Amino acid sequence: MVEVQLDAEHDYPPGLLIAFSACTTVLVAVHLFALMISTCILPNIEAVSNVHNLNSVKESPHERMHRHIELAWAFSTVIGTLLFLAEVVLLCWVKFHPLKKTGANAQASNGTITAGEAAAITSTTIMVPFGVVFIIFAVHFYRSLVTHKTDRQFQELNELAEFARLQDQLDHRGDTLPSPGGHFA
Repeated sequence: MVEVQLDAEHDYPPGLLIAFSACTTVLVAVHLFALMISTCILPNIEAVSNVHNLNSVKESPHERMHRHIELAWAFSTVIGTLLFLAEVVLLCWVKFHPLKKTGANAQASNGTITAGEAAAITSTTIMVPFGVVFIIFAVHFYRSLVTHKTDRQFQELNELAEFARLQDQLDHRGDTLPSPGGHFA
């Protein structure tokens, strides 16, 4: 995913290297998991969509595995994107941290940050608002999907209740209809 050439002479903070390594590994694992799920499920969905038998659709594994599909979506889209944002920040820290002060600035500026640290801090301050906006959007979008799905389920239940009411009326109406000879049954 990321090729990193570390400066052998620089003393990196161990936490930075561990965080970068862990983030890269989890990022790749999450996307491979999502890829595996989509690779296994998508051909089956296409095959079932070509069959016009409702029982085949209900028996399809993608109907039974919809939670796995949603999990793959969440991993790839939500967690994967957050990990990618974190990866960019960590990569900036790993790449820019070794930059040292040069010349007269190195001796005169005691206690100030280096240009590399300033670059890493800048990338972090840019990415944090993007991460917050992404999280807000993801929560809003997911809530909208859930609300829509819930509304559709209530609408379908109301339609079924209306059909049941109409069926009941038709059944009772048959009791009061005159018989073929003109007499009520």
